[in-house]
Amino acid sequence: MAWQRCGQLYTARGNFVWAKSHAALPTPVHIDADCYRFFFSTRDDLNRSSISWVDIELCGSPKIVAEASAPALSFGTPCMFDDSGASVGSVVLDGTEARLYYLGWNLGVVAPWRNSIGVAAGDVARARFERLYLGPILDRSPEDPFTLSYPWVLRLGPKDWRMWYGSNTKWGASSADMHHVLKVASSVDGLTWSRRQMLVMRPEIPGEYAFARPTIIEDRGMFRMWFAVRGDRYHIGYAESRDGVTWSRNDKTFGLAPTAAGWDSEMTCYPCAFTHKSRLYLAYNGNGYGRSGFGLAVWDDA
Repeated sequence: MAWQRCGQLYTARGNFVWAKSHAALPTPVHIDADCYRFFFSTRDDLNRSSISWVDIELCGSPKIVAEASAPALSFGTPCMFDDSGASVGSVVLDGTEARLYYLGWNLGVVAPWRNSIGVAAGDVARARFERLYLGPILDRSPEDPFTLSYPWVLRLGPKDWRMWYGSNTKWGASSADMHHVLKVASSVDGLTWSRRQMLVMRPEIPGEYAFARPTIIEDRGMFRMWFAVRGDRYHIGYAESRDGVTWSRNDKTFGLAPTAAGWDSEMTCYPCAFTHKSRLYLAYNGNGYGRSGFGLAVWDDA
């Protein structure tokens, strides 16, 4: 049993002023039959991120069949919480509406950036989303005093929404001074969130100092989470839980490490797990935090 890498699937071609580089945080949403719309974050020449997409058909060898000509969501206007960028977190279908939970970027002075979490609503087929609020739905608070990171949201019941997200517990002069953990929040409507300081994952292995971009699927009463682990270099870790709060790691079996050479030899990061026709897939980024695009792996039970 192991991940079989399908290779590098997409890189930004620089055809548009809003999409000059990067295809980070691939987030697939099922469209029809074997086709998935992969939302991702791209950047302009000023490093401001917008959310774009490509359609990929999984029948046989994965192949791109369509590509965005306009962003699904762009960065905000000056002084908004996302005026320096909008990065995809997760897409949740709620009846006929789709909600896009995303990360807003503000550039800092002492610290390089400050992040908070926003929400937009729209239509996956039209690939257009509009902000529900001018401000974020989760920002710095007594529970999260420094900065937040990529949200992953599941709707478990009519009034049971969960969000797993990242939060700094400290920050210093360099990135290695960062201590970034994963937390969970709850909501009855997916818009107003309760934070009870519920820490779910923290760096404990020597050399690790940050977790990012949790992605979670439910599998026969078990929550299964893949996430990016930052130490000397990024790799993809794995954990599982019965309640979504207490997790047990098993990176060795279900994680994904960098390869010896190629587009994902320096790092593997920003995973997104999904199932299609009873097969488990993992979309992920390689070198350069998405500058080298994204690829796909499929779990081989043999």
